[in-house]
Amino acid sequence: MTELETANTTPGMQDDILVDVRNLKVNFPVKSGGIIPRRVGEIKAVDDVTLFVRRGETLGLVGESGCGKTTLGRAILQLERPTSGDIYFDGENLAHMNRSQLRSLRRKAQIIFQDPYTSLDPRQTAGDCVGEPLKVHKLVQGRGEYRDEVDRLLETVGLSPNMAKRFPHEFSGGQRQRIGIARALAVKPDFIVCDEPVSALDVSIQGQIINLLQQLQEDFNLTYLFVSHDLSVVRHVSDRIAVMYLGRIVEVAGRDELYEDPLHPYTRALLSAIPIPDPDIEEIRERITLTGEVPSPLNPPVGCSFHPRCSMAIDQCSSVVPDLQEIKNNHSVACIRSQGYKTG
Repeated sequence: MTELETANTTPGMQDDILVDVRNLKVNFPVKSGGIIPRRVGEIKAVDDVTLFVRRGETLGLVGESGCGKTTLGRAILQLERPTSGDIYFDGENLAHMNRSQLRSLRRKAQIIFQDPYTSLDPRQTAGDCVGEPLKVHKLVQGRGEYRDEVDRLLETVGLSPNMAKRFPHEFSGGQRQRIGIARALAVKPDFIVCDEPVSALDVSIQGQIINLLQQLQEDFNLTYLFVSHDLSVVRHVSDRIAVMYLGRIVEVAGRDELYEDPLHPYTRALLSAIPIPDPDIEEIRERITLTGEVPSPLNPPVGCSFHPRCSMAIDQCSSVVPDLQEIKNNHSVACIRSQGYKTG
């Protein structure tokens, strides 16, 4: 099912879809002035995004820093309230829920933060960090059951229960991220936003955390939105991949399809920047270099947001905002040239 087909169906009618995002916008006001600041504009962090995540799959979300990936993930979890649009989670529209109604969501959807150094409370022990969700949601009864569950969660992510009384500064970066993963697992969620979970770690540790996440997904039937700027990592972990540029989704396809036949010029440029271990291939392959800087989300270009940096741009690109359309089976792109618009 494509994003377009999903948008034309009744929410909650597709049993295999867990997260269904429709026309989502997240704008942040920009204010200027002294005692009484006035609004002078707004940053379009997420601009009319429609996508879905199937149960049990990993949807990779890639793009340059500042393109809105993290904001999109946080908006799905309602950590950032959307300006407009709908977010259906298991058939329920989260965008119209109040704080008390969202409380039950916290048990079903969690997040693993990018930086394991700042995402843990330095005043809490590892056991307290992992066990706090158990207390908040009243999932255990008595100290004995609480300690047993904390020990089980630590063992699940590869840590010894003997570490429960240590503080975060006593752990390595990889161990801290394992604690963050255990905390996310504590409430037995269905969906986890992995917000660049390995980018702050040493390369030698990244593989261990990725393998852990994949094993946990298999063991607990988890669904992931995997946010990253590392295209090599995303290809390894994802079933499908969505490419984001300046707040908009410009291409969505299966993992192999996207890497073998990218349709959007921005996707091609990203893929051409991935290092290849073979020096002979690396020397002769085409490298696409983008010119100019990423436009400001405070004042995005009219028409296709990528056209000022695109070597394939035509006149229509500066006036027409291309919709995300399916070009091939399960392969959608938002590009006038790839969609075959008439040029005259």
